[in-house]
Amino acid sequence: MKHNFGAGPCILPKEVFLQASEAVIDFNNTGLSILEISHRSKEFEAVIDEATQLVRELLAVPQGYSILFLQGGASLQFAMAPLNLLPEGGKAAYLDTGVWATKALKEAKKFGTVDVVA
Repeated sequence: MKHNFGAGPCILPKEVFLQASEAVIDFNNTGLSILEISHRSKEFEAVIDEATQLVRELLAVPQGYSILFLQGGASLQFAMAPLNLLPEGGKAAYLDTGVWATKALKEAKKFGTVDVVA
C-alpha cells in the first residue's frame, strides 16, 4: 500500500474514493452527477447540511457560529484574514519573514495600514 505524506494531498481509504467516484457518475440515484446538480437543489442542500453538522460536531463549533466552506488555500487566507479581522481604516502588525509573509502583507495593505514590526 502506498501513502502520500506530502503537504496538501490527503490519505483516504479506498471506500471513500469509490463512493466519491459513484457520486460523480450518479449522485444518490438522481441520474445526475454531484457536479451537475444545482447547488440550490434539495440533494445538494442535504450534502451541505450533513457536512456542516459533522464539522460542528467534530470541532465543537457552538451554534452561534456559522461554518463556511470556501475554496482556495493559504493564498486565499492572505486576503480573508484582513478582510474579516481588520476594521475599516484599521492597522495590523505583520512579521515579514519571507516569500509567504510578503504575499500576506501585499493583500493586507488593500484593507488597511500595515506595520512591519520585524
